[in-house]
Amino acid sequence: MLATLRSLTTASAIFLAAPLWAGETVLTLSGAVSTPDAGETWEFDMTGLKALPSAGFVTTTTWTEGDQRFDGVPLIALMEHVGASGNALRAVALNHYAVSIPMSDAVQGGPIVAYLHNGKEMSIRDKGPLWIIYPFDDNESYKSEEYYSRSIWQLDRIEVVVEN
Repeated sequence: MLATLRSLTTASAIFLAAPLWAGETVLTLSGAVSTPDAGETWEFDMTGLKALPSAGFVTTTTWTEGDQRFDGVPLIALMEHVGASGNALRAVALNHYAVSIPMSDAVQGGPIVAYLHNGKEMSIRDKGPLWIIYPFDDNESYKSEEYYSRSIWQLDRIEVVVEN
């Protein structure tokens, strides 16, 4: 019985130490993008996202209390990586909430596709696995309902579109 308890304890420790999203596709990009080798959409797991350039910042949000640290892929770096050629992004969450983000938001020092919040991967319950977040405290214009609505959490997919 003691051996069984040790085995369960060891298995639990390994499970809890494993990344939340290991090997799972966490983000799909489609639309006006270059074609990846594997097909017509880009599919990223957490390892693939973390292999891209990264950035982080500390900011306050309307959804959290106090300073919060976010780390992830700058939106501009992600768009460059997939060869985006549209002028807008249709970002969709796991619950099908969708928002349009102008491509002009994808700038240096702008929003990131965060995969870490305060140093930890985010569960679905904690707005994860991905959250487009703006550095609200670094740019006063970001502190508006317009930009708050673009900060989509539980991000699942992005379609790059050409809007008229």
